Amino acid sequence: MPELPEVETVRMSLEPKLVGRRFEDVEILDSRLTRPTDPAEVAAELTGERVAAVDRRGKYLIVRFESGLVLLIHLRMTGTLGHSRNGAVAKSHLRAVVRLDDESDVTYRDVRRFGTWLVLREDELDSYLAARLGLEPLERGFSASKLADRLAGRRAPIKAALLDQRTLAGVGNIYADEALWRARIDPRRTAGELDVPEIRALHRGVRRALEAGIARQGATLRDYRKPDGSAGAMQHEFKVYGRGGEPCPRCGTPIEKTRVGGRGTWFCPGCQR
Repeated sequence: MPELPEVETVRMSLEPKLVGRRFEDVEILDSRLTRPTDPAEVAAELTGERVAAVDRRGKYLIVRFESGLVLLIHLRMTGTLGHSRNGAVAKSHLRAVVRLDDESDVTYRDVRRFGTWLVLREDELDSYLAARLGLEPLERGFSASKLADRLAGRRAPIKAALLDQRTLAGVGNIYADEALWRARIDPRRTAGELDVPEIRALHRGVRRALEAGIARQGATLRDYRKPDGSAGAMQHEFKVYGRGGEPCPRCGTPIEKTRVGGRGTWFCPGCQR
């Protein structure tokens, strides 16, 4: 699933191509994308709208229009957004096409068809997101003390707590493992039992892992691609994720794989405590 760095990379790529452009024509090819709303209704709402901004909250991409409407996109497991010119739109797994007023196309593809497009009014957006998402880990207001408040009393393993979007918005399986390695914390530790120095280390680890992912334009393992179709590079820089049996880059101990909260989890038993 695309996580915060991948969605932020998509946002940064699409923003200069979308802002100021009008949705000339909208074709939604899969009714699952907008359910329970009829896709023809969503297409009609979006057609003619001019883009004012492209933002992100957690794993959600937010397209804001001058009229006050908002298109909220979640890529889920395998969704990808592309941008192309001259009608060069490949049909494989295509779920939606938006023709812009410069005659370029924004395409949405999704192999597993779990992604969603939701149209809201601007005054509905904050409450919708607040009910589903916790702290935004790259905002200036994200602090170790706020993270401590979110983890206080939690009996779940720290890895599972980080995957809960109501704790930290945008952290998924990859960057949770990478953050915990940076913090030297065993992913099986009980979240509410971390001490103050460990919380501070985890705060730093989360930010550094996410910043590294953005700097390398996301991780392409299977489906994720940038809007121009090229791959990200973070997969070449993983410290532990997917590297079972390889030596830890910090202490040399072989990296192990286990399961935490039902998710495959990689960690170093030598230096993560």
